[in-house]
Amino acid sequence: MASQVAKSLLKVSCPSSTVKFDTARRALSVSAALQQKKTLPDRTGKNVVLVDGVRTPFLVSFTDYAKMMPHELARHSLLGLLQKTGIPKEVVDYIVYGTVIQEVKTSNIGREAALAAGFSDRTPAHTVTMACISSNQAITTGVGMIAAGAYDVIVAGGVEFMSDVPIRHSRKMRALLLRLNRAKTPAQRLSLLASIRPDFFAPELPAVAEFSSGETMGHSADRLAAAFGASRQEQDDYALRSHTLAAKARDSGYFTDLVPIKVEGKDALVEKDNGIRVSTPEQLQKLKPAFIKPHGSVTAANASFLTDGASACLIMSEAKAKELGLKPKAYVRDFTYVAQDPVDQLLLGPAYGIPKILSKAGLKMSDIDTWEIHEAFAGQILANLKALDSDWFAQTYLGLQSKVGNPDLKKWNAWGGSLSIGHPFAATGVRLAMHTAHRLVREDGQLGLISACAAGGQGVAMLLERHPDAKPE
Repeated sequence: MASQVAKSLLKVSCPSSTVKFDTARRALSVSAALQQKKTLPDRTGKNVVLVDGVRTPFLVSFTDYAKMMPHELARHSLLGLLQKTGIPKEVVDYIVYGTVIQEVKTSNIGREAALAAGFSDRTPAHTVTMACISSNQAITTGVGMIAAGAYDVIVAGGVEFMSDVPIRHSRKMRALLLRLNRAKTPAQRLSLLASIRPDFFAPELPAVAEFSSGETMGHSADRLAAAFGASRQEQDDYALRSHTLAAKARDSGYFTDLVPIKVEGKDALVEKDNGIRVSTPEQLQKLKPAFIKPHGSVTAANASFLTDGASACLIMSEAKAKELGLKPKAYVRDFTYVAQDPVDQLLLGPAYGIPKILSKAGLKMSDIDTWEIHEAFAGQILANLKALDSDWFAQTYLGLQSKVGNPDLKKWNAWGGSLSIGHPFAATGVRLAMHTAHRLVREDGQLGLISACAAGGQGVAMLLERHPDAKPE
C-alpha cells in the first residue's frame, strides 16, 4: 500500500525532484504509522513474558491415561517444558499448579509433580484451584510473584484426571469409622458395628453440581441457551465448527504445544488429542438431550467431554529471559477476574470479563487479533456472544449505555476449542495462552484475548501481546 501511494505521488507534476522525494517520504511515513500495531503498557514494572508452554495430549477420560495418577501426568508436562525450553531445573524459583478434582494422596499436587519430575526439594511449589480457570490463576499468581520481586522464574500449569476421582464413604459411615478408631474395648467396637444401616454404604461422588444451587453445569448451560435464544441448530453448528477447525489445525501441525508421552503398558507414544471428531450435521441432530429431557438442547456432541491432561508454561521478566538467552512468545499484559450470580449467570464469565478488560486497557473489539475463549458448551459460547451483542444486557448488568458488540468470528477460536480438543479443567488455561501466543505469530497479530467461565459463577479475561522475538514453530 505504501509503495503504491509513493508511486502515485511521484507521478504528480512538481517543480523539483526534491519536492517529489519529500512528498513520497511523508506518504510512506504516514502509511507506516497507520499500519503500526497497537501495543499495551507494562503494568508490572517487570515486562512479564510467557516464554513457552506445553501440554500432554488431551485424552477422553478412561482411555490411554486411565491407569496413571494425576501427579504422573503433571510430571510429563513439567519434563516436556524443560525439554522444550532447555532451561535447567535449578533456574526455576517457584512452581504453581492448578487442579480441581483433588487426588487425596497428593494434596499439594504441584509439589508432588515437581519432585517426581526431578526438581530440587528446595524448589517451593503450591497448588491453586479455581475450577476451569485454575491454570489461569496459576499464571497470574506467578505474574504477581514476579511483579513483587519475590521470584524471577516461575513455572505455572494445571492437571486434571477424571479417569480416577476420589469417592468417599457417606458421612454416616465416615463418622462411624472415626468413632471405631477411637473405641478402646471390643465391646465398644461391637456396639458401633451393630449400629450400621444399609444407607451407610451409599458412596459420595465428587460434586458434579454447583454447591450454591444444586444444579449441574449442563442444566445451567441448557437454561442459559434458552434464555438467550441459542437454538439446538446453532449449538450443533458451533460444535461442528469447533471440531472441524481443530482437525484442520492438528493436520496442519499447528499444535506445537503438544508433547508426546510414553504411557506404561502402551507400545506406541501418545501423540495426539483423541477427542476431535468431525461428524455430519445429520449425526449431530440424532443425539438426544443430555440434561433437560426431552426438550433440552445440550447434547453429548455440543458439550465438552470428560478429559485427562496436564499443561505447564514458563513465565519470567523480559530481562531475565534475555539474560538466559530465551526468546519469549508473548508479553502477559493484563488480566482480570469476574464473579456473578452462580445460579442464573453461572457460565457468563466472558460476557463480564471481556468488556471489563477491554475498558481497562482502552481497547475496542477490533483491536483484538486473536480470541481464545473456553468452550464449556456450545450453548454457553453462543449465550456469551449474544450477551455481548445485547443493549439490554449491557445496560442491565454491565452499567454501559450500549452493547459491547460481537468480535470477528474469523479470529475466534480458529484452531477449535474445548469442545473438540478437550477440557481437563485445570489444564485448559495454559492451552488457551499457548494457542493465543502461537496464533499471534502465524496470523501476524499483535494482541490476543483469553477468556473463560468457571464454576461458582466466576470468570477470567487476559491480554497477551506478541513478543518481537516470537517465531512460528
